Amino acid sequence: MSRLAAIFFDIDDTLYSTSEFARRARANSIDAMLACGVRTDRDRLLTELDEVISEFSSNYGSHFDKLLLRLPPEATSGLNPAMIIASAVVAYHETKFRELKPYDDVPGILEALSHSGVIVGIITAGPAVKQAEKLVRLKVTQYLDPRAIFISDQIGISKPNPKLYLRACQSVGVIATEAMYIGDNPPNDIDPPKSLGMITVLNRRSGKYSGVPCRKEPDYRISSFTELARILRDDFALPV
Repeated sequence: MSRLAAIFFDIDDTLYSTSEFARRARANSIDAMLACGVRTDRDRLLTELDEVISEFSSNYGSHFDKLLLRLPPEATSGLNPAMIIASAVVAYHETKFRELKPYDDVPGILEALSHSGVIVGIITAGPAVKQAEKLVRLKVTQYLDPRAIFISDQIGISKPNPKLYLRACQSVGVIATEAMYIGDNPPNDIDPPKSLGMITVLNRRSGKYSGVPCRKEPDYRISSFTELARILRDDFALPV
């Protein structure tokens, strides 16, 4: 039976449905802008916002500013742009406060793993505080080894560079072949760790990468953490 010394998880669309949350939060922001008096079609605003996010990245800090710049002058004539943007930002964050929750089967398996003797950690790409905030809001930090949380902006290496995964393994003192990584994006979450010999699990539960193919075949494919628990019991003798 294979030995497993560490398990690392991605965050987005792995511990929670980032895509579904983002869809709701963005829709609520657009509704807030319309409530402020913006004069244009709701679907157009949603489409323009999606384009802004695609062009400037989801981590860009001024999506709604750019969105207003793309509208014709008559859409915001007589309105205060700062009030429109503030309303959109507040609506987004209020959605986050209410609805940012892990998948139902995530807390149970993380709790079990935290008592199993393996190192339980995170490897994620993005701004440090933004990614850390997600872990806090998801209420999973108590299950994670604090030495094993690796955020690309804190490391200076980002996905898909395999060095990020290698640094994580080396930092917690495990060899790559005894470490597992679970993620949803094949080019970022499967191909790089697989090239190091890590055990890879492709999470096909949800998300925008659900149709993206793998260049390297993952060791496992799952659509729930119930399936992951079964793999960990049957193939690695972990008590989860």
